[in-house]
Amino acid sequence: MTTTQQILDYVKNHPSGKVKLAVADIDGILRGKYVSAEKFASLAEGRLGFCDVTFGWDANDAAYDNVKYTGWHTGYPDAQVKIDLSTFRKIPWENDVPFFLGDFIDDQEKPNHVCPRQLLKKIISSTKDQGFSPLFAQEFEWFNFAESPESLTEKGFVNLKPLSPGMFGYSVLRSSLKNEFMTDLFDLLSKFDIPIEGLHTETGPGVYEAAIKYAPALQSADQALLFKTSVKEIAYKHGVIATFMAKISEQLPGCSGHVHQSLWDADLQKNLFYDEADEHKMSSIMKSYIAGQLFCLPHILPLIAPTINSYKRLVEGAWAPTTVTWGIDNRTTALRALPGSKKASRLETRIVGSDTNPYLAMSACLAAGLYGIQHHLKLEQAATKGNGYTDLSNGVLSRNLSEATQRMKNSELANTLLGAEFVAHFAATREWECKQYAKAVTDWELKRYLEII
Repeated sequence: MTTTQQILDYVKNHPSGKVKLAVADIDGILRGKYVSAEKFASLAEGRLGFCDVTFGWDANDAAYDNVKYTGWHTGYPDAQVKIDLSTFRKIPWENDVPFFLGDFIDDQEKPNHVCPRQLLKKIISSTKDQGFSPLFAQEFEWFNFAESPESLTEKGFVNLKPLSPGMFGYSVLRSSLKNEFMTDLFDLLSKFDIPIEGLHTETGPGVYEAAIKYAPALQSADQALLFKTSVKEIAYKHGVIATFMAKISEQLPGCSGHVHQSLWDADLQKNLFYDEADEHKMSSIMKSYIAGQLFCLPHILPLIAPTINSYKRLVEGAWAPTTVTWGIDNRTTALRALPGSKKASRLETRIVGSDTNPYLAMSACLAAGLYGIQHHLKLEQAATKGNGYTDLSNGVLSRNLSEATQRMKNSELANTLLGAEFVAHFAATREWECKQYAKAVTDWELKRYLEII
């Protein structure tokens, strides 16, 4: 369905008489509601009032006490949301109920400065002004447990039963275990306009990995955002809890959310990362894009490592990078260049974890790469060959969220790339996250100190 009238007719005639609407909060969590088909008819070309607490609380609905945008000091008024009709989908596991995403706007119909989707749209617009069309894709790893929300609480989130035991990545055998779940994931996600290129078991008990087909950057981010919630909802129906935490256990690998990216010409006919004449088939544009990410990403790391838990994944020898490095088809570096062919030449940013907000992760990658192109940065750093964990020539990533947040908060470069208002708000939300963690008593502390100290 391509026209507004066709969409409105579908909504009007759907037997459920309702529509599901959603927006993304700062953590990439979908917040939404059902509205009647009659109500939607008045919203399709207008605005929806949505409480601005969406950007005033954390993942556990605890109200921030340190942000300017909203809080007790503002009274938590409604923010305005514009429904994006181009995001229309039918939810196949809800009898094809119509679904839409929305953008936050201000009272003058301008983009809301704290809205993650609006941030990505702004950076894409700047990219297109330079004559580039960004194509992106995100892939995810995640753990699956034979549990329910109730059993998680009863067990205190420990001693959970994985969907399958042991380490068995790329297993043809294990893909037949609980195959009805894996089949539903592949089929239902595709029907929900989230095209899956690959789905397989990954190393770790009950771990799956999925690669989403590449698309224009905003569409790709929409797909990635919806993928995470969709997987959780489909998992519910199979008695499964799916989690996109970056690190479940210090004894197991973490879960990545690698972002693949390339720049094409305005007509999407030519991959501008490819150069047949270059030794490694890498164009000067691709090299500057990589140089930009190497330079910028340490300043905006919380966008791609946004939680306390993110930094438990970024440790040596755990298939996640720790150094500011790049290499050609090297999975130990932060940036993995894949300059193989005219169609497939791309960059994979491997710092990104599965716990990211896709809008912010892609914003970080694209803004940093574009900075390199705009400033004609040269890729003077040599490609790392072999073990990227031991290549300290260009420094290391911040070791924790607090350190990364302070660097971002005080970075003129971050303000330039993302806008000062967004940086101030986002940094405050990460400081809040650090504050909540600092006062928590962890299992590690109890086991280490309770009896002995």
